Order: sequence, then structure tokens, then C-alpha cells
Amino acid sequence: MTQTYVVTGAAGFIGSHIAERLLRDGQRVRVIDNLLTGKRENLDYLRSLDGDLSITAGSITELETLRSLFRGVDYVLHQAALPSVPRSLADPLETHRHCVTGTLNVLIAARDNEVKRVVYAASGSAYGDRANGAKTEAQTPAPISPYGVAKLAGEYYCAAFTHSFGLETVALRYFNVFGPRQDPSSTYAAVIPKFIAAMLRGQRPTIYGDGLHSRDFTYVGNVAVGNMLACAAPAAVGQTINMAAGGRITINELVTQLNAIIGSELAPQHTAERPGDIRHSQADLTKARELLGYAPVVDFAEGLRRTVDWYRQRV
Repeated sequence: MTQTYVVTGAAGFIGSHIAERLLRDGQRVRVIDNLLTGKRENLDYLRSLDGDLSITAGSITELETLRSLFRGVDYVLHQAALPSVPRSLADPLETHRHCVTGTLNVLIAARDNEVKRVVYAASGSAYGDRANGAKTEAQTPAPISPYGVAKLAGEYYCAAFTHSFGLETVALRYFNVFGPRQDPSSTYAAVIPKFIAAMLRGQRPTIYGDGLHSRDFTYVGNVAVGNMLACAAPAAVGQTINMAAGGRITINELVTQLNAIIGSELAPQHTAERPGDIRHSQADLTKARELLGYAPVVDFAEGLRRTVDWYRQRV
């Protein structure tokens, strides 16, 4: 059945993939982005698809814009944020404005328009720097950066709106999402696109620290699938659920695998660790399996190959 979805932040990396998935599934899609961190090229790509798409130039910090946009909408997939831990350290107030106040605006507009469900892009950074194994949702959050705190506040607002107003919400805690269309050029670029872009140019990648810190790198297609499942799963309402691949790859291992795919032998150069960086991050997917019926559809190795192939055509 065709329904109407809003994707906030659809000019961004993850938002554009979710919007693409919806359009290919034949859904009506409304997107909103102010291009603060998103790319116009991503919107142009969405326009090139054969689908029912409308684009609003605006910000989630503008409540009345959201109230108008959400009229007649079935589902809101809220991806808009001001991403990056380093950025939040440099400007915590602006991070709060977009990630906390912006999310509150989304929830108010959804409540007022009787939207069926809001799926919120939460973050694995809410767990902080715990030394134990895979992170489970039952663990007490302990974020160590303003970004982690802001994304956690959004989770709490989602749960409160479900409890207080009956608005169905689901918070998906993303873990280190990567894939095509991720920006490698930003000062706050994620590690995988940054490494791929450098190594395709024959440059040695720079690792902050010893490279033994690890991440649950998650191909973006898995996140798109998880969002679709979260829209429909009855047991997920009011819940926070990990959205990841369930693996653990060190940064040194990442460089080794990229060298193998690219066909290079570039040794990384190491520099001082960055403040706010988490040492290890891995998700337990038990709750995602039980409540959503979720399982990763693309593993890390295949996702990395697809991502390199995409960048190879552009670098």
C-alpha cells in the first residue's frame, strides 16, 4: 500500500539512502533539508529517480515549517542532525539546537498532525566508552561528548512523547554507518570515506592513535532496511534499538582490507588520539532481531567493496 513518508535530512548520506529506498518501493516521499551538512547532489540524485518526490528547503529548527510539511503524512523518518563528535566539541550549543531542539520540533509537529509513527536516528555514541563487550540497550547510557548527549536527549523525548501523547516512536541507535555518497571532504568526515578517498589518490591514511580502537561498521543499506522494519513492527513502539552489523573491526584492519580491495600497499601514518573518541564500539543485535525481525543484509566486506567501487568512479 502506498503511503506518505517524510525523511528529514534527506540531502545527507543516510537520509538520501532511506529516501531512495522508499521511492524505489513506490512510496510518496517528502524530504526536508537546509543543506547545512547535506549535499545538493544527493537531492538531484533523488529527483532523477522515477518516484513521487517533493523537496522542501528548510530546517528542523523551524517548527511551523514542519507543521505544514507533516500534514497528511503517515510516517516520519527523522535523520536530520548536526553530526560529528569533533564538531560538537567545537560548538556544543549549535549541536544542541539541531539535535535536541530540532528533534523536539519534529515530535511536536508529528503529534499535532497525528502522524502514525516517528522513527528517530539515535546514535551508539550514547553508550560512551565502555570497556566491556557488545553494547546492549539495557546498559545505562554514559555519553562522553556533547553529540552523544544530544542524540540521547532525542531518544528520551521520543519515549516521553509515546508515553505522554500516544505518538508512536522508535529510536534506532546507529553504529558507524558507511557507504556510497558519504562525504570524504568535510573537516568532520567519517573514517571510511576519508581513508578511501586518500588511498585511491595514493596517499597514506592518517590514524588517530594506535589503530587498535574498533568500530561496528554498518553498511548503509542495512540501516535503510532497519528503518523500513521499524515503521511496521508493533513491538518496537517506544523502544530504543541498536542498528548495526554486530561486528568489530579495528582501524588497522580497515586499512588492511582497503589496501586489498584497492590493490595498494599504503602504510598508515599515526598521530595523537582525538578527544571524545570512543575506544571500542560494537552492538548487540538481539533486540533488533526480536522486535524488528532485523538481520544485516550486507556484511562489512561486501559493503566495503561496494563503497570503494562507488568512490573509484569519482576520485
